[in-house]
Amino acid sequence: MITPYNLLRHELIGLKVCAKTKGAEVQGQVEAESAKTLKVKTEKGMKTLVKQGATFAFALPENAVVEVDGRLLVGRPADRIKKKQRIRF
Repeated sequence: MITPYNLLRHELIGLKVCAKTKGAEVQGQVEAESAKTLKVKTEKGMKTLVKQGATFAFALPENAVVEVDGRLLVGRPADRIKKKQRIRF
């Protein structure tokens, strides 16, 4: 089960996201993830967002919203699961 505490070590595909980058805001659902980017399906089509330099607000299934700095997400998804990171609220 995905919680705010294990979000960084969990699969992001399928989660709703609101991403804030330099002057732009993108809302949609995560469709794919690579080491440095997230592909988000929006109403206007697919958008590719660079993780570094962006802030992501993920909506979790239990109605919680977690805001994550993109620098914490940089890396291959399989390797990110292995990392241990301290969660601070």
